[in-house]
Amino acid sequence: MVRVAFVAGTYQPQHCGVAHYTAHLRQALSARGIESLILTTHEAANQLKDPTVQGAVNRWRLSELLALAQAIIESKVDCLHIQHAAGTYGFDRAIFLLPLLLRLLGWRLPIVTTVHEYGWWEWRPAYLPSPLLEWLQTWGQRRGWWDREDGFLLTYSDAIITTNQQAEQIIYQRLPHLKSVTHRIPIAANVETALLDRSTARQMVQQAYGWSGEVAIIAFFSFLHPVKGLETLLPAFQQVVAVYPQARLLLIGGVESLALPGAQASCYWEQLKALVAELGLTEVVQMTGYSDQVSTYLRAADLGVLPFHAGITLKSGSLLAMMAHRLPIVATRSNPPDPDLTDESLLKLVSPRDASALATALLELLTDPAQQHRLSQAAWCYSQQFSWNHIADAHLRVYNTVIN
Repeated sequence: MVRVAFVAGTYQPQHCGVAHYTAHLRQALSARGIESLILTTHEAANQLKDPTVQGAVNRWRLSELLALAQAIIESKVDCLHIQHAAGTYGFDRAIFLLPLLLRLLGWRLPIVTTVHEYGWWEWRPAYLPSPLLEWLQTWGQRRGWWDREDGFLLTYSDAIITTNQQAEQIIYQRLPHLKSVTHRIPIAANVETALLDRSTARQMVQQAYGWSGEVAIIAFFSFLHPVKGLETLLPAFQQVVAVYPQARLLLIGGVESLALPGAQASCYWEQLKALVAELGLTEVVQMTGYSDQVSTYLRAADLGVLPFHAGITLKSGSLLAMMAHRLPIVATRSNPPDPDLTDESLLKLVSPRDASALATALLELLTDPAQQHRLSQAAWCYSQQFSWNHIADAHLRVYNTVIN
């Protein structure tokens, strides 16, 4: 049996999209006979109390990197798989040295790295003058020794997995010699589709919130966070209700995340409630909080909306979940545009931070049942290529390649 150790910046699936993805991946791999364990922070491991989730560090500092490397060596696995997104490691850079340290300690087993984000962030220590830093980054990258964004993480990996075309293309531009070991494996929906018909789901939601049977429900689904465009969505929805008074808005998702922990999350939740009240939307907007009823909410909805500031890409499990639930979707356009999501027959795209454009797109879709049906069918058909079975099989092929 193949055993894989995952290094996860934090393993709190209820607060982190990358951890949520990793949990789904482990489950799908387990069904294929792949045994796995998680190496993460002591805090995350203590919260979960799962013997397959082990604490190896307190924080991702350089001083704790040796302890992490020793835990990997002692784990007796066949392959190491690093799940990397800078924010999940608190933007600490020590993880960039891990593959190099393991090689120096004599580790010769395969290393796989998944980059969930790439091309937007670079290490810029204050103690190095910018011209010298730029020279070092370029000099080492041209020789394939290190990467200006992720240090030795990619150049010392036996296989690299990207989840989207944008990251893949930037890796090819910077490190063309790694093209042969780079694999694109898109993510899947981050919510399982409930075996519940739409009529029953609508009745449940309407009863829960006291809404009549004539309402049209628009669903937002993601962590509630300042970069998700909620301050644009709520004024836009105010414009929608003025023209289409039977419209209702569900804000589905928790507020506490790695990016918005504890007191900050509570504060932002109160800010959103205050904005809803200020706009006179208290009776027509509901915030669900973190819930295991996400699929029911999405089943009940007529439209989906994703007004993210950075725009929508295939890195979004929320987008794929909406598609899998057959929702016609209005979303914001990314810059540069995601090449996989430029087809207007798949979803309606608007510019970020433009409440008027967002309101117009929502009203157009609300009043055009034929367009709703077309987008609904197109979204569902498109989503069928993204499944955890596909993802697990693709990972298994990568593991077999590097192990053998």
